Amino acid sequence: MACPALAGAQQSQPPKEQSADQQSKQSDDNQISPDQLPPDEDVVKPEQHYSFNPVQSKKEVTVGEFYFKKNDFRAAAGRFREGTKWNDGNADAWLRLGDAEEKMKDTKAAREAWEKYLQLAPDAKNAPEVRRKLGKG
Repeated sequence: MACPALAGAQQSQPPKEQSADQQSKQSDDNQISPDQLPPDEDVVKPEQHYSFNPVQSKKEVTVGEFYFKKNDFRAAAGRFREGTKWNDGNADAWLRLGDAEEKMKDTKAAREAWEKYLQLAPDAKNAPEVRRKLGKG
């Protein structure tokens, strides 16, 4: 007859090592697919370190214009603001930021953005219109 203590010991075996394919499949199961992620503007991004990059600034403004046309003014303002951080001298980014802030009923932020725009482009074709919005023209 077998000893009951030995029978229990024989049943517990060390865990088997997983093959690379099994490990890969298991890690794939833990991955989040892109369609499960929240929209881009709701994702908390790591702190960004900005340096002068006019190309990135222009890209941010282009994406902001896309959101603006879709009436997503919050997302548009975020992109325009990013554009100003990459290139503080991007007058278009400041103008568009003011427009987006106005649409969101934040008149103080809109005024600040438009004033910065006029500092950068005082002789712009639309400067008289922006001055009227500010009550300065």
